[in-house]
Amino acid sequence: MRFMMIVKATTDSEEGKMPSKELIEAMQKYNEELVKAGVLLAGDGLHASSNGIRISYSEHSGKPKIIDGPFTEAKELIAGYTLIEVKSREEAIEWALRMPDPHGFGQGQIELRQVFEPVDLTQNPEILEKEAALREQIEAQKKK
Repeated sequence: MRFMMIVKATTDSEEGKMPSKELIEAMQKYNEELVKAGVLLAGDGLHASSNGIRISYSEHSGKPKIIDGPFTEAKELIAGYTLIEVKSREEAIEWALRMPDPHGFGQGQIELRQVFEPVDLTQNPEILEKEAALREQIEAQKKK
């Protein structure tokens, strides 16, 4: 089971304030623990929404509209993520609870969401086979 720990943005992260040395060290230690346990798939911080682009679709035209950041409502934005693969929801929660406060100062908030697996979306063998082939291509490209 894959889960994404979504780190919510704060006013500090949206202002581009960098984390303290202590927080960076705590996050590195946490990431090392994830790696040693064999559950870390990916994880990164994101630049502030002032550098972001939002693409939205109109129900009337169906055409994409590009909107440059910054975006309002920092609490609804994402400042980073960690993607893990674990055996259960309970294990995902345990790992999420171990993450240091991602912004320090008691401002951090982590949203934990399970990632859909292809078989969750369809039982169609042809589509599942195509999806498996795409994932194999991705893995092969990483090895180059």
